[in-house]
Amino acid sequence: MTSYDYDVLVIGSGPAGESAALNAAKHHQRAGVIEDRSMVGGGCTHRGTIPSKALRHAVKQLMRFNTGRLFREIGHSRQIPYPTALSVASGVIEKQVEMRSKFYARNNIDLHIGQACFVNEHTLAVRQADGIIEKITAGDIVIATGSRPYRPADVDFDHPRVYDSDTILDLKNTPRKILVYGAGVIGCEYASIFSGLGIKVELINSFDYLLAFLDDEISVALNYHLRDMGVMVRHREEYDHLEASSSGVELHLKSGKRLRGDALLWCNGRTGNTDGLNLEAVNLEADQRGHLQVNRNYQTSTPNIYAVGDVIGWPSLASAGYDQGRSAAAASRGKETVRYVDDVPTGIYTIPEISSVGKTERELTDAKIPFEVGRAFFKDTARGQISGEDVGMLKILFCPDSLAILGIHCFGAEATEIIHIGQAIMNQKGEGNTLKYFITTTFNYPTMAEAYRIAAHNGLNRLNDY
Repeated sequence: MTSYDYDVLVIGSGPAGESAALNAAKHHQRAGVIEDRSMVGGGCTHRGTIPSKALRHAVKQLMRFNTGRLFREIGHSRQIPYPTALSVASGVIEKQVEMRSKFYARNNIDLHIGQACFVNEHTLAVRQADGIIEKITAGDIVIATGSRPYRPADVDFDHPRVYDSDTILDLKNTPRKILVYGAGVIGCEYASIFSGLGIKVELINSFDYLLAFLDDEISVALNYHLRDMGVMVRHREEYDHLEASSSGVELHLKSGKRLRGDALLWCNGRTGNTDGLNLEAVNLEADQRGHLQVNRNYQTSTPNIYAVGDVIGWPSLASAGYDQGRSAAAASRGKETVRYVDDVPTGIYTIPEISSVGKTERELTDAKIPFEVGRAFFKDTARGQISGEDVGMLKILFCPDSLAILGIHCFGAEATEIIHIGQAIMNQKGEGNTLKYFITTTFNYPTMAEAYRIAAHNGLNRLNDY
């Protein structure tokens, strides 16, 4: 029997890679991790979720200060520079790195720092910073290399006024006006963040609506609130070319419009980090966006090689990555049935935030599935009035006959937290997943969660309102 250095070797220490390595170690397998950064955490910790959400939190605090009655009594509104707001993230990143480093040490998981490259299906070459190449072998290999912002060849990202969602975290000044090209999740999040800092924002969307995968009512609400914050949203516009100079940027659109700003943030898609892995050596091929194909066990076409996280594309969420990593590790040690992650809630950290689970109104209508709607507006909840977080609503879609919950959509403060109550009920068996739960269960008062009771009564009243 061939002896390898590790039973499971993981490339990447982001959420997906970390969970794969920890799962293997918890089941008494020899596990190792290769990371190309000097510290663990992957793109999620250093360039993605953690810094952007920490930045958002700082901006939201500033907005509360500038709009709250109490604060107006003790001082005038304030504006803070973008780099100052961003500095909040550094402390959070340090805590995350320290915590995750302890995970590896506590579970005896070896960490190799360097660039990984396949030699064959059981061997990886790791090029360290000093040029030394280390060869490591493993029975099974998990690719969890994540993704990076997509960069079209004709956009000069070396120009000091042109940024992507990674490099925007290195911005050293506060622009008066920023152009955000791409109105996906990242583009909408940054548009609300910059607007919250008092920066003029133009958000360019290639499609008819913002985040068309959302429930239509939520998409419309997001569009309204971004405009209400001062964001100029331009729909059905496509990039033609960019001119950047020392004085600013000018974005030319195919419609003939020319938009000017102090900086451009390009947020138009992401690319899987597979181009440096030498996939040819293991008979694998990524698609045009660098993504790898896997089966429901997260196994690639090379049996001992698995892939998880952003590198396999949808849903490209840290939450999903954690579960995918565990599933891949379980499959690699022979577990026949593992969880394939396809039921994750949507979590979008705009200001206000958005979260949803289950079907949208459009999906149910297209499928000819009868449904009814129950709504609760946060302005009508005591907790919303007390906290000042009175923008938004909770919306429940349910079957008018069985009262089974078909979808839940939330827009407003703490939406990504509130959604999990509904998600838990939807996943119950039998009659446990119906609207009746919210009617027959006593909720703390005042809370934002009370919106479920209000929405449930609203929906039932609609059934009885002849």
